[in-house]
Amino acid sequence: MKIPIFQVDAFASEVFKGNPAAVCVFDEWLDDALMQSIAAENNLAETAFLVNIDGPKFGLRWFTPSFEIPLCGHATLAASHVIFSHLGLGEERLEFDTMSGTLRVEERDGLILMDFPAYNMEPIETSPLMVRGLGGEPTQVFQAGINYYATFESEGDVRSLQPDFGAVLELIRGTDKIGIVPTAPGTTHDFVSRYFAPEEGTNITEDPVTGSIHCALIPFWSKRLGKTSMKAYQASARGGELHCEFVESAKGTRTIIGGQVQPYLEGFIEV
Repeated sequence: MKIPIFQVDAFASEVFKGNPAAVCVFDEWLDDALMQSIAAENNLAETAFLVNIDGPKFGLRWFTPSFEIPLCGHATLAASHVIFSHLGLGEERLEFDTMSGTLRVEERDGLILMDFPAYNMEPIETSPLMVRGLGGEPTQVFQAGINYYATFESEGDVRSLQPDFGAVLELIRGTDKIGIVPTAPGTTHDFVSRYFAPEEGTNITEDPVTGSIHCALIPFWSKRLGKTSMKAYQASARGGELHCEFVESAKGTRTIIGGQVQPYLEGFIEV
């Protein structure tokens, strides 16, 4: 069986920046075990799998090399680019049926913009293991969804962290969490972050740029900074800029997360 595959650098203004994601396109869902094997073979932080449901509506799932996850921003950005640029549907807006509900995406002003959930960060106690994993003492610690979050005084504090990934693995083992996010006010951006999310048995340690963590970061920094539109930077080695909006309405709260993409690879895999 030949399966189309694309690799895209998401949240990137040039190739080799941002976060690489693979995207595979099917006519119908494959067996879960086969999709997991493909993701393990790709050995990227995430592989997105797409099935067209009807017109601009697609089923979308995301797998790390080890397990399926409920939400992934950069791989959604990559999948959207593949649909807009390669599948010839002529659509300006997309809908994805996912484990996190219906996600809507559109192109605007040279960006791909994703309408994502908004998560509240709940304060928790700082532990010595968390400090060791981060490589520094945070001012406050929170949890939201599948991650821990830690605030620091300055961008320099976040950039200079030297995490102990063994300690991070110990911290998340046996919990429903998969990583920890240090964050601080930015100098040239409204806020910055990093994401330490090691996976046992893989070379995955720090994620380059992560859309999904901004579902919690955007509401948090919006309230702290008094802004609804912000620019964020994920200060990994590859780095990436994110356009961020916090939207409150009678229907609830949402986050808009946007960025650029750079195509890298197009081909087929055989399984």
